[in-house]
This record gives sequence, C-alpha cells and structure tokens, in this order.
Amino acid sequence: MLMGLFNNWIVVVLMMIGLYIVIAHGNLIKKIVGLAIFQTSVFIFYISLAKIDGGTAPILSDNYTLYSNPLPHVLILTAIVVGIATTALGLALVVRIKEAYDSIEEEDIQRQDNLPQDNQVQDSQLLTKNETENKA
Repeated sequence: MLMGLFNNWIVVVLMMIGLYIVIAHGNLIKKIVGLAIFQTSVFIFYISLAKIDGGTAPILSDNYTLYSNPLPHVLILTAIVVGIATTALGLALVVRIKEAYDSIEEEDIQRQDNLPQDNQVQDSQLLTKNETENKA
C-alpha cells in the first residue's frame, strides 16, 4: 500500500521541506532554494499523475495498444525552463540587494529600510522647529 504511493509521499515531503525553508529562514538565498525544492515537488507530482503503467510512447504500432500522453511531460519540461529562469532572476536580484544593503538577511534589510524613514521624520521635526524659532 505505502510503496504504491511512494511518489506521493516524496511529493508531500519535498513540498513541506520547501515550504518550511521559505517560511522559517530569513536568508534570501535559502528562500530561493526552498522555492526551487517546492517547485520540484510539483514537477514530480504532475509527472507521476501522467505516467500510465504499461503505456508506451505514442508511436503508432500494431504491437502496442496503451499509450502515455506526452503533453504533461512536455509541459513540465517547459515549467523546468521557466523555473530555472525565475531562479536565475531571483539570484540576480539577491546580488543587487546584497550590493545595496550589504546583507541578504530579511531582518537586516527591513531594519535598514526603516532607519531612513526615522531620520527623515527627525529631520523634518528639526526643520519645523528651526523655522518656528527663526520666525519668533
């Protein structure tokens, strides 16, 4: 029973690992790796659904009567290419974030984003205070 559902168990385990990595880690590269693992589980799931026991490639022959549909496999090949391109784009963005913020940790980036806003508020308060003092 369990061995018949082996692919499904692998899919669930990979999905949970990928989801955990995305949620639990603040490192942007680890998040991209988690998304790639999650995406791989989806690929395995669709390929597992498309496999027909005893099915052959859809080449017309008198020897075979059961054929596998090649469309899901072709769609997964396309999805793999798109996934690689998306992962490459994400890594390129991480490189630019590293150059701009000198960190790839989510908390550090958020902290640096919030600091200028605090300084701007203080600067505007000082400017307003100086303007009122100059008028008086």
